[in-house]
Amino acid sequence: MNTLMILAVVVTADFGGDAGAIRPALHSSGFGPTICSQTAQDLADVKAMGFTYARTHDWALINSNQRVCDYFHIFPLMNLDATKPENYVFGPTDYLLKRTREETGLQIFYRLGTSIEHSGARVHFNSLVPKDFEKVAETFAGTVRHYNRGWANGHRWNIKYWEIWNEPEGYLSMWTRPEGCEKLSGTSLMAYRNGLQDDFVRFFVTVLKRLKSEFGDEIKVGGPALQTYRENWLRPILSACREAGVAPDFISWHGYENNAMEFNRQGEKARALCDGFGFKNCELIINEWHYFGKNYSWDDMQRCSDPAVKARIWEGPDSHNGIRSTCFTLATLANLQRSKIDQAYFYGCRHTGSWGFKNELQRKYKIFFGLKLFGDIVRNYGNLHASTSAGDITTLAVGNAAGKKALLAVDYGGNDPEIAVEVKGIPAGAKAKCTVLSHALDLEPWSAAVFEDGRLTLKKPDESPCAFFVEFE
Repeated sequence: MNTLMILAVVVTADFGGDAGAIRPALHSSGFGPTICSQTAQDLADVKAMGFTYARTHDWALINSNQRVCDYFHIFPLMNLDATKPENYVFGPTDYLLKRTREETGLQIFYRLGTSIEHSGARVHFNSLVPKDFEKVAETFAGTVRHYNRGWANGHRWNIKYWEIWNEPEGYLSMWTRPEGCEKLSGTSLMAYRNGLQDDFVRFFVTVLKRLKSEFGDEIKVGGPALQTYRENWLRPILSACREAGVAPDFISWHGYENNAMEFNRQGEKARALCDGFGFKNCELIINEWHYFGKNYSWDDMQRCSDPAVKARIWEGPDSHNGIRSTCFTLATLANLQRSKIDQAYFYGCRHTGSWGFKNELQRKYKIFFGLKLFGDIVRNYGNLHASTSAGDITTLAVGNAAGKKALLAVDYGGNDPEIAVEVKGIPAGAKAKCTVLSHALDLEPWSAAVFEDGRLTLKKPDESPCAFFVEFE
């Protein structure tokens, strides 16, 4: 009788050399406090995930009936004088950002512009192309001045990052005209979209020049937070900036993926693109990202009411926030530490629901435990050591100033019965203290971890994706 031998993929970790420092800004998010209905546990949970920055986009949507963050809430009457403090409404946003800074310790990444508007092709009210670009740029300057220079009974919070708009290629939801485009098609729709792009490039340069002229290197200004990495949008923006003689401090885009190396590839292309335009100091920021499964679509998530489809999206190991999503997230966070990307922001921004970390009954999704695990790594380990990935297995070797060594090992694919790591730089006889995150286990101690003769073997609890965190003692 033949016995089929299943051999684990072998990856390596070398703790003998230094591979740089952990970059905490790559573990950032849209999560933050809200004004209403916030519990002490909500705040503790946000803090537990250990993010560095919180991006303010869509915060007007998760703070019901509160006028926060979006520019038309802060400066509601565009016919008024933008140089007069009395024409601004800062109070609600002041309160929200103060909570964020003081009660969670998060730094602020401020999105200038508007939250998304899901009103379709027919009509829009908020996400409109501004009529007066210079006037809007002036209100943006007033906002920066309020939060960083104390203007208008403001603050001196030294908020460093200021982003111009969000997803401007979203002609149905983010950068559009009042009449919409319901009756357009073919070449007419293409001309409509091209006109919107030309307008945005001009708007971006107008705002960038205005803010840099007053605040210089006190702040970093960039954008445009594209829906995905699109050079057909980035090239015209960078070209217009170069022609205008003003350099963006960063470019930004979003990604909803299921390949844990995709952002590394995008970072390589973005670095080459910016360098080619002469913007070698331009930072690269992915400020919305999340797992997006192969077994569902955006229409499934947003418009489908079929209970079977909804169950597939929200329940089980392959769900939107389940263990496969969580292992993708951990593998991506590990890979980002080896990328050209400077900052990355996990999306959510809600605490409950589809883009949150728990459901309406306060039961935490698996994704919470993965984000908490990486937050603990960022808090407790400052150094990177060399490690490799192979197939669906991703590793991250870390250490700290006290000499402690640890290894994150993630099986995103879920096909192998165990993970094997060839380890260098750990003394013979060291013990491997292991924690596992699986479909059934939430960061539980795990005894099926053996370190012998320079080889760490981690037996998986089931056939689903899982992650191990091993501390060597």
